Amino acid sequence: MRTIGKAVRTAACGTALALMALPGISAAAEQGGMGGIQHGDHAGMEMDDQGKMKAGDHDTKNGEKIFSGKVGPWTGEARLIDMKAQMEQSGVSAKTAAKFAGKRHLMLFLTDPASGKPAAGVAGKVVVTGPDSASSSKVTLVVMGEHIGADVGLPTPGKYTFKAEIESADKKGSATFSYTLK
Repeated sequence: MRTIGKAVRTAACGTALALMALPGISAAAEQGGMGGIQHGDHAGMEMDDQGKMKAGDHDTKNGEKIFSGKVGPWTGEARLIDMKAQMEQSGVSAKTAAKFAGKRHLMLFLTDPASGKPAAGVAGKVVVTGPDSASSSKVTLVVMGEHIGADVGLPTPGKYTFKAEIESADKKGSATFSYTLK
């Protein structure tokens, strides 16, 4: 039997802890898919005059919106969750939460504009270009309930550019957006 390296075990356990701590991940598996949240239910979120969330809106459950627009044939929204803040809010020890410093969870929600339903069978990758070469990376987006996502490292303050390449069986799309870490 092959042995798994300590770094791989640590990364897998850390990701599992992060996902368990995210409200809605376990709830997404419940009937209805969104843990009781229905489309249009934005209780407690600030809205603009058209009833949409304001750009840059942030809440600890859903992260901060960093993009909204077209991703090829889909309508897309990208959000970032500060994993350290999420861990702290979930009540884990400060020592455990500190292990997630500089880590974010990128969520990309894609919908079919004709039906308004979440896009099915999508996958992709994101190239993250940071303020220096050490903070740049490439990650694979994995299906996670209503979104595709991945953990990304944003270790230093500055501007990060995300270039997402998305595809399904018969469609492709891309989007580029940025986020400034203060």
